[in-house]
Amino acid sequence: MIDWDSVTRDHVLQAIKEYDRLGPDQFFNEHGFAPTTTYELAWKERAYPPKAILGTAYEFATGRRLASADFEGGRSGAVKVLGQLGFTVREKRRPAG
Repeated sequence: MIDWDSVTRDHVLQAIKEYDRLGPDQFFNEHGFAPTTTYELAWKERAYPPKAILGTAYEFATGRRLASADFEGGRSGAVKVLGQLGFTVREKRRPAG
């Protein structure tokens, strides 16, 4: 089990800035995650992949990289941790059609 205590809100914001700077494809390539399928982290009118952002925040906090399989991204995983840090994570909006 991952100890998330070292990850702060500032680490998450740093990961969001990294995502914005690199763009999705390069961010996923560099940090080892994939696009979100179920949830999205809402920040300043934009949506981010919560598991990828939290995993990258953990890397910034500890210097250790996590693989996607190392932790859960859903309600009891990344969604919960990000919520405890004061972020809004919601179910991903499905395109109308």
